[in-house]
Amino acid sequence: MGHREDLLEGAKRCLLEKGYARTTARDIVAESGTNLASIGYHYGSKEALLNLAFLELTGEWGEAVAASREKGATIGDLPPLERFERGWAGVIDSYEQSRPVWKLQMEIVSRIDTDPELQKALAGPQLEGRRGLAEGFLGIDENADPERARLAGTFYQALLAGVMVQWMVDPETAPSAKDLTEGLKIMMGLDGGEDGS
Repeated sequence: MGHREDLLEGAKRCLLEKGYARTTARDIVAESGTNLASIGYHYGSKEALLNLAFLELTGEWGEAVAASREKGATIGDLPPLERFERGWAGVIDSYEQSRPVWKLQMEIVSRIDTDPELQKALAGPQLEGRRGLAEGFLGIDENADPERARLAGTFYQALLAGVMVQWMVDPETAPSAKDLTEGLKIMMGLDGGEDGS
């Protein structure tokens, strides 16, 4: 690898170990075996490098979750509630390995108001994440049905953030895939109880 790639890989390791605020340019240089000048030369600033490293880490997490889901049955072959439960089982099963990424995401979100560049850097990938969730969980092709993909992705993204926060706070009481499915059935009036109308 060249300095550019070494810096990016070093920054990713630093983010997972130290977090965003505590990672210094010297940490990245030490981790990557490069020099301080190479950060500015290749990325413009430490913050630009860290932002890109964060986006790569979340992209890698998404790919890992998608790969774990692909090991099971094809999404389209399952009834909707089973598809929902199986998809969430894959996400929740990945929690222990992805905890450092989620911890980092919580830190990044807390910085949004004070870092306009970070906010701009995240806007596009957030939309891309929604599309990926709609396709990954439901098989919705964003090109074929953009509005349906947007709405489904927004729903899954909101649910994903809430589920992961609960897992970070207390894994013992955090929801399982079965809990989420049963909750969805209640919301849809499919549990035999009152339908809320």
